[in-house]
Amino acid sequence: MKSILFGAAVAALFAVPATAQTVHAAPIAAPVSSNAMLRVGTEVPLRLLEELTTKGKKLRVGQRFRLETTEAVMVQGVQVIPAGSPAVGEITDVRNKGMWGKSGHLGARLLYVTVNGRQIRLSGAFDDKGVAGGVGAVAVSAIVFLPAGFFMTGTSARVPVGAMVKGFIDEDVQLSIQASAPAPLTVQAPAPVVVTPAAAGIGK
Repeated sequence: MKSILFGAAVAALFAVPATAQTVHAAPIAAPVSSNAMLRVGTEVPLRLLEELTTKGKKLRVGQRFRLETTEAVMVQGVQVIPAGSPAVGEITDVRNKGMWGKSGHLGARLLYVTVNGRQIRLSGAFDDKGVAGGVGAVAVSAIVFLPAGFFMTGTSARVPVGAMVKGFIDEDVQLSIQASAPAPLTVQAPAPVVVTPAAAGIGK
């Protein structure tokens, strides 16, 4: 009876490598794809539709102005923001020209672009020195300081119609298109473990 049990144990022991050798590499299913996203930081090229100037001292902090996109914004080859989409910015700083050669200054920031009735938040800013928040520039007139004198005044700040402004998406927006599915991963099967009679203590 003992010899029968011993024989069965040896047969089972040597059957392990054969079973291990039948294991093959199997692909792991890719995660369920979700909708694509318009991500924060996506660049949005814009053009100013109206002149901004401190001339006439009519410009006010909080005043809004109009822009439009100059190029379509694409995600996975699909147009999500068409060229010509309306956008809005806001004046954040105004300094009118004055005596002693004081020149005018204006600052502005981008608020949103409208697509299919939805307002998508934008980030980005610019001023009359042509600096757009460190991420772009606008065409502006130079500031000239005249000789000092009480009756001498500087020039007005001015950003002309058509000035190019670089904006960026400021919120993640889920789109109605499917995200591109990643390729499935392939995991290699582990090498079979071969157990020899010596390792199993057989024959001692």
